[in-house]
Amino acid sequence: MIQFSRHILDNGLTVICHTDKSTPFVSVNVLYKVGSRNEQADKTGFAHLFEHLMFGGSTHIEDYDKHVQLAGGESNAYTTNDLTNYYTTIPASNIETALWLESDRMAGLNLSPSSLDIQKHVVIEEFKQRYLNNPYGDLWLKLRPLAYKVHPYRWATIGVSPEHIERATLEDVGAFFRQFYAPDNAIVSICGNIAEDKALELVKKWFGDIPPAHRPVSHIPAEPRQTEERRSIVPDNNVPADAIYKVFHMGGRDSDDFYACDIISDILSNGQSSRLYVNLIKNQRLFSGIDAYVSGDRDPGLFIFSGKLSEGIDIRQAEAAIDQEIEHFIKDEITVREVEKIIHKTEARISYSEISYQSKASNLAFFEFLGDVDLINTEGKRYNDITVDKIKTTARELFRKENCSTLWYLKK
Repeated sequence: MIQFSRHILDNGLTVICHTDKSTPFVSVNVLYKVGSRNEQADKTGFAHLFEHLMFGGSTHIEDYDKHVQLAGGESNAYTTNDLTNYYTTIPASNIETALWLESDRMAGLNLSPSSLDIQKHVVIEEFKQRYLNNPYGDLWLKLRPLAYKVHPYRWATIGVSPEHIERATLEDVGAFFRQFYAPDNAIVSICGNIAEDKALELVKKWFGDIPPAHRPVSHIPAEPRQTEERRSIVPDNNVPADAIYKVFHMGGRDSDDFYACDIISDILSNGQSSRLYVNLIKNQRLFSGIDAYVSGDRDPGLFIFSGKLSEGIDIRQAEAAIDQEIEHFIKDEITVREVEKIIHKTEARISYSEISYQSKASNLAFFEFLGDVDLINTEGKRYNDITVDKIKTTARELFRKENCSTLWYLKK
């Protein structure tokens, strides 16, 4: 059981504190409730762009990383469809350095023409290298708009195209910053060798005077129920092998369906005793690698099959084999032992994540973002509550043919 305290400051900043005396360090985690789902359709990639801009200096600090390193710390960040997360690991005695740095960039980021041009160039090069010039790199640029037609999950976190970043003006990014980078749209979680009341005191000292944005609630359009199968074929000279991706719409991260789908994905593909590995790789040798996993998005997300074909295998034969495994899963018996095996593995994974103070800091912020910070202690029960009947019911609804979008990469 992880003990923590939760507070909301007068400016709307949510603060989660947890003491861990097993380490001389602290982790300062700042989660902003903004991801690619909050972008405009003609201005995509902004959330990820800001992940870079936030390290470009602020009102009183020219070089963010320099101060972190001088204090003996490390920092990094990541962007998802739903959120942007910044985290710093630093000796507990230097925690105020981390809080000073984070509060200064929340209060006043240095959005100059030169810093914007530099980071735009970095992001555009990343777009080209990772997504346009890499085998299978453009997968989500093609698969997302196939699966989603209304919801902003229809574009990848990197954005729709480099042109959206190229066109970004100082006024555009300034408006985005003022709308989303404010205390009433952020969660600060602190875990490590510091008393909870002291951590709260220091957060108030450094963040308490930053004014809230009072931004209007964003309206995220719901994705309509998919009513027909969708397919796309990508001929590509750059891929080393044919590949299949099949995605099915599923429940959001805080739904019971998410936990059922996560268990289904593990039964199908977790380990060398899983159904897909034994049947499609080991026995039939149709695939060199195949996986099933869930996207874990806050809003209704995707259940994903991804497979690279073995040399000489016809892609229609390979897809038919996946469909047969799906049919067997729906129609055949799923044993209690099969489910318990997966749940025990999941419980072990959850327990392992509770060892690291960095993981606890990010998990506390993430579960608070989902709306239930107590999931840090109760998520194991959410998995345990999933029955075989629930798994069967979920699978029948999930694996409807009309709920599927399929993309083939065909090696030229």
